[in-house]
Amino acid sequence: MIVVTGATGNVGRTLVRMLVEAGERVTAVARRITEADVPQGVRVVAADLGDVESLRPALDGAEAVFLLVAGEDPQGIVAAAKSAGVRRLVLLSSQGAGTRPEVYAHAGRFEAAVRGSGLEWTVLRSGGMASNALAWAEPVRLQRTAAAPFGDVGLPFIDPDDVAAVGAAALREQGHDGATYNLTGPAPVTPRERAAALAEVLGEPVRFVEQTRQEAHAQMAQFMPLPVVEGTLAILGEPTPEERRVSPDVERTLGRPPHTFHEWAARNAAAFR
Repeated sequence: MIVVTGATGNVGRTLVRMLVEAGERVTAVARRITEADVPQGVRVVAADLGDVESLRPALDGAEAVFLLVAGEDPQGIVAAAKSAGVRRLVLLSSQGAGTRPEVYAHAGRFEAAVRGSGLEWTVLRSGGMASNALAWAEPVRLQRTAAAPFGDVGLPFIDPDDVAAVGAAALREQGHDGATYNLTGPAPVTPRERAAALAEVLGEPVRFVEQTRQEAHAQMAQFMPLPVVEGTLAILGEPTPEERRVSPDVERTLGRPPHTFHEWAARNAAAFR
């Protein structure tokens, strides 16, 4: 049995489907989840990573767990997994845990707990995800505009389906124990270029509006902690060489190149129509 936390998210939903298609028994976990959210035959458990006790029923009979950085007790989550007999943990972390550990200390604590668990473990450090562009869905639908700061700074955004595919490999296959994978797309792409890709797949112009740093800060602060806002803006505006670098880890793991942002946009065009 493989447990997938965050099973209704951009990565988790695809990961559940991939594991089922591979013939695995899967338990899907999210705070609010029903059988309608998952393929037929998947066991569903509503649980919160912020409440370790709520997670215990999901871990019953599990051999491997796909874990998100969520909640404040990574050691408690790991201990619950060990007591349930779990053998393997795959953690979805953030690239920032390596490049900006002072800002992404929360992810760093989860990484430390997983690495010190005594279990088989793999850490997936994801770069920015292509699905972040879904924040543009409503303005693109209503006004055919997309706003972002630092319009000409490129980063190698990754398709969340590629993150899910690497996660599935790490959960199911040997050879990933003790690995930390940096997951990126195949090339840096700027906000202006992402807006142009959306315009191409929609067959209509999408006007790019470059925000000031202050405007972006005010918008992000509505739903992100202030230290994370500052860290995110630093990555978007003044990325380090490591944050700009295209990692080979997706292709090494999957035997194929990662998807481009354009491919993600084409697959998700309906959200912007």
